[in-house]
Amino acid sequence: MNNTENKVIFAGAGPGDPELMTIKSMRALESADLIIYAGSLVPEAVLCWKGSHSETISSAGMNLDQIIARIKDSHALDKRVVRLHTGDPSLYGAIFEQIRELQKLGIPYEVLPGVTAAFAAASRMGMEYTLPEVTQTLILTRISGRTPVPESENLEKLAAIKASMAIYLSIGHAKKIQKILETHYGKESLCAIAYKVSHPEEQIFYTQTQDLLKTCEENDITRHALIIVGKAVEASRGNTDLIQSKLYDPGFSHGYRNASQK
Repeated sequence: MNNTENKVIFAGAGPGDPELMTIKSMRALESADLIIYAGSLVPEAVLCWKGSHSETISSAGMNLDQIIARIKDSHALDKRVVRLHTGDPSLYGAIFEQIRELQKLGIPYEVLPGVTAAFAAASRMGMEYTLPEVTQTLILTRISGRTPVPESENLEKLAAIKASMAIYLSIGHAKKIQKILETHYGKESLCAIAYKVSHPEEQIFYTQTQDLLKTCEENDITRHALIIVGKAVEASRGNTDLIQSKLYDPGFSHGYRNASQK
């Protein structure tokens, strides 16, 4: 009979900086008997929070059956298991297939959110994705590759919206992405390449969309990078006239403040 009090924890490791991990995830690592971390993406630096007794295993060379078997065996021994995913587990974390198997086995679980790279990049860039009357939408997406994207969500269609957009897991398709962004955002529109955000190797490159591929090639960027595009990027570099938010406008009333009288 499974211990319903001992939940398997799916935790977000954040973008790479150990101090950007949530306190809940940090405490989960401290108390874990077994930590299975996504070794191809999660830097070992975040394991600094693990307990002295914690066993750590990289899942980089494991398939789903092997991961679930290890979780099942450890849980049966009443060990506390943490499944550590990069960023936020709900975004490109492949947690649903693992959760589905745990549900079949009657093993309880809990998901702890984390900071995703798009938000870590925005903080480094001093950028707000949503600007009053400029853009109020942020798209987190990827281009179709070995993992297909539904036709209704292909990058060409999403780019046509011209919203703020962070493109994950797609830097290897920079040539194709460049053509799409040139078409919809303009060749001279500014975009950013955020490489290993919050890691010691972090670099953020600003370039026009027409130079996206060239910038990647010149800096040998082939993985671990986001492409961020939209007027918010230009605004962060002082290239766009802004309309101020109504929230702090002295002439705007809301539930917590009356408008100032001139």
